[in-house]
Amino acid sequence: MVGVSDWQGSEQAPAGRRPMPVGRPLLSLTLASMMEAVHAHSGAVYLLTPGEAVLEMAVMAGMPRSFAAPWERVGLNAPIPVAVAVRERRLVWVGGEEEMTRRFPRIAVVLPYPFALAALPVATAATVYGAVFVTWPGSHPPDLSDRERDHLTASCARLALRLERAAVERRAVHPEPDLLAPSGAQATDVLGTLEAARMVARLPYGLCALDLNGRVSFANAATADMLGVPASGLLGTQLWASVPWLNDPVYEDRYRAALISQHVTSFVALRPPGDWLSFRLYPSTTGLSVRISRARAVAEMGRVESRHGEDDTTPRLVTISQVLSLASALTQAAGVEDVVQLVADEIAPAVGSKALAVLGSRSGRLHVLGHRGYADAHIVERWHGVPLSAQTPGTQALKTGVPAFFDSRQQLERLYPGRCATPDGMAAWAYLPLIASGRPVGTCVLGYAEPHTFPAEERAVLTSLCGLIAQALERALLYDAKLQLAHGLQAALLPHSLPALPSIEAAARYLPATQGMEIGGDFYDLMPSHGLAAAVIGDVQGHNVTAAGLMGQIRTAVRAYTTVGQPPEEVMRSTNRLLIDLGAELFASCLYLRLDPAREVAVMSRAGHPPPLLLRPDGRVRVLDLAGGPLLGIDAAATYPTTEVPLVPGSVLALYTDGLIESPGVDIEDALADLGRKLTEGGDLPLDALADRLVEQTGAVTQERLDDVALLLLRARPHD
Repeated sequence: MVGVSDWQGSEQAPAGRRPMPVGRPLLSLTLASMMEAVHAHSGAVYLLTPGEAVLEMAVMAGMPRSFAAPWERVGLNAPIPVAVAVRERRLVWVGGEEEMTRRFPRIAVVLPYPFALAALPVATAATVYGAVFVTWPGSHPPDLSDRERDHLTASCARLALRLERAAVERRAVHPEPDLLAPSGAQATDVLGTLEAARMVARLPYGLCALDLNGRVSFANAATADMLGVPASGLLGTQLWASVPWLNDPVYEDRYRAALISQHVTSFVALRPPGDWLSFRLYPSTTGLSVRISRARAVAEMGRVESRHGEDDTTPRLVTISQVLSLASALTQAAGVEDVVQLVADEIAPAVGSKALAVLGSRSGRLHVLGHRGYADAHIVERWHGVPLSAQTPGTQALKTGVPAFFDSRQQLERLYPGRCATPDGMAAWAYLPLIASGRPVGTCVLGYAEPHTFPAEERAVLTSLCGLIAQALERALLYDAKLQLAHGLQAALLPHSLPALPSIEAAARYLPATQGMEIGGDFYDLMPSHGLAAAVIGDVQGHNVTAAGLMGQIRTAVRAYTTVGQPPEEVMRSTNRLLIDLGAELFASCLYLRLDPAREVAVMSRAGHPPPLLLRPDGRVRVLDLAGGPLLGIDAAATYPTTEVPLVPGSVLALYTDGLIESPGVDIEDALADLGRKLTEGGDLPLDALADRLVEQTGAVTQERLDDVALLLLRARPHD
């Protein structure tokens, strides 16, 4: 048995002191001691589930567990403070409501109240065992004090050592009963209790006490009279459960707000047919006192009329909290893979599922959109391509839109004997149709490692959650289809490969912007030209289908003008007039050059495009200051003079669009200098390797790109 005093001593464990034996109340005592020492009013201990990347709540103190229902099981990849604390092996501090909204919006959506939170990993140098969080009222200072930080860190370190010893001795640490009252709570003096009860009975307004679960532990006669419910019908119940016209999540939310923030809250409610009552809640760490009185000037309060006349089946706020949390997560999903990942990280751990698969349909056959948690992926992949006419639980849910729940393998195989031939290692299943816009868009299959019963309430929650998944999946399927179309269009408009020319080695890279449709107007090309070689690079403004289509027309025009033998300045003038004649009202920058390796020169013409870089064989880089004209598409009479640049064998020309060098807060000259330095450092590399290095080291790959990036490298080969 671990004594409380052992946890309340020095914040650093004495050197050489052996951990005490692990007893059943280890987690509860540790948490209570920790909360008392830092004056926190709630907290919880999570343990890492063996064999799973999941944190599961083992004990909670100071608040009903229902407040944390969406996070009783948390995937390690979830954007939740305890998961971040474990992943990054550090203390996570959230100083208030605004910071919670900014950093952890999913929690703020469900608990939009002022409170502060600290989350810490419970880990030794070698092993992570779990995590702890504690919370304070919104009145806590915005920063965690050094004393609080040191005590929390030391307590978690000591708990980790005891869990390590338990693991070595092969003693399991089990979840423990929650602690609703802090360990330091003192019993009130009972002297005068009878007189206090008489005094309360004489009050003209209602007065009642709620415990931390919201249950009525005391009510005076005025309370029963105002609520219209006998005192015997109130005691031991929650007001919103025993008083029909208070059965509204809005009122339960006020109770939650008072407990979490430890601030006085209030609301007014209509007792049918026309009596308005005012409720004022005074919280403490042991419960709440509620004052009930007649409301005055209700019309001026702007109170939205409450629902009434509903039965006891009104959804509880805990269910709504789970839906809000998961809805917030699913709004961040872009593609189908994102949806599958979020379901795996957020929903599967919350409902205790071991594995999941998301199925869709294509051309009358089942299509596996994604899966997680199966030991053998080939089991799931066998479903791919199964005709929708086949009698399987997955196809039936997809076709009919009716969910199916199977508590055991025997139940499933009795209805679908064919499943005996394809066991997936699970012992219970939920097949949930994903219905969006009135039609099934897929099926979510949840697999459980052990037999699992599905009571009516759980079935209702799972079905509701799948409505959210369906909406996200429908958006994701549309997004993926658009993305595939965009990439296909972009690939069709750019050269599939660069021609092999005897005197010029070439390499190119294209990276679309990461915003919008990931399609844009940057282009490049390399082509033979009457015994010489011609190259072009350009950028049509915009990141959409219009810009991409116009880019394709410009590239085709440049090829045509090159083929008929026009000199560089004429190619640019002809392309400029074509762009104006098309009436697209878009502009384009362009750089065109004619390469003559025999004469060791390149003739270039520029239309508002960034200057190319020339790497000489001696390793020096020169920014080419070329003559040129305005952007294409502005002035039909514009001219584009040419510049002749020496191009000795071994030289490398770097042609690029502005997306490669433009970044917020970075000066263009500094970016050019940095690009030149990278070009010098990699000048001896093969051209493809050099191209990869330039786009990677300029940040074009790893950072969010606001513009497209095109790069064309040309190296002059020695003469035969």
